[in-house]
Amino acid sequence: MVKKSLLALVITWGIMANGHVSAQTGPDSTGLGLVIANYHTAIGQQSHLYNGPEYEFYDPIIKGNAYVFDNKSFTAGDVKYGAAVYRDVPMLYDLNKDLVVILLYNHFTKISLLSERVPEFWLLNHHFIRITTDSTGQARLVTGFYDQLYQGKKIGIIVKRAKSIQISTGNNTIESFFSETKDYYVKKGDNYFSFSGKSGLLDIFKDKKKELRQYIKANHIDFRENQEQAIVDVTTYYDHLTN
Repeated sequence: MVKKSLLALVITWGIMANGHVSAQTGPDSTGLGLVIANYHTAIGQQSHLYNGPEYEFYDPIIKGNAYVFDNKSFTAGDVKYGAAVYRDVPMLYDLNKDLVVILLYNHFTKISLLSERVPEFWLLNHHFIRITTDSTGQARLVTGFYDQLYQGKKIGIIVKRAKSIQISTGNNTIESFFSETKDYYVKKGDNYFSFSGKSGLLDIFKDKKKELRQYIKANHIDFRENQEQAIVDVTTYYDHLTN
């Protein structure tokens, strides 16, 4: 299906409903001008938000889902689009396509926002920021949205969450499914350092490794039970030690 902008869809609906759309633009117009005016009136101050291409759900034959934290339901979040922040927008975050998807006021039409116009968004109590490789000069990072787990005065933690469609075969069957990956990074100054667990994180914080090991032991911090909370706790303490 050819993707259309929302306004194009609205005009198409107008044509289907009325049989035609005239070029009249006066205040009493019943043609194109009225269709567009009704469109902007219906979505009010959020009209600039609804200008991305139409979004389609995946084939249900694919096992699992493409969305962050496996949340398949549109959930109210906030998104900065251009220079404006829009509140309580029904949203999904597609990890496979790295897209923010929003639901139109009609509770039916789905729109994917233009990623280059989304510097940040907030969803499910997480803050996602867009990082471009041109802005960092870090070859290990890919342009896209990153979950900002922690941001202190000197140290930050981000994670790149992604999903991809995989195919498995066996017993004359072929199945497709979503597979998730997570890549963690410490931001120190203008540099990003990747790590995959406790030992990797402590290697990055090697100047305070002894103190951090004592802190982990004293506070019974378990990376296996809740890795991301453990990462945040240790990083927060390191940030405290170095300030």
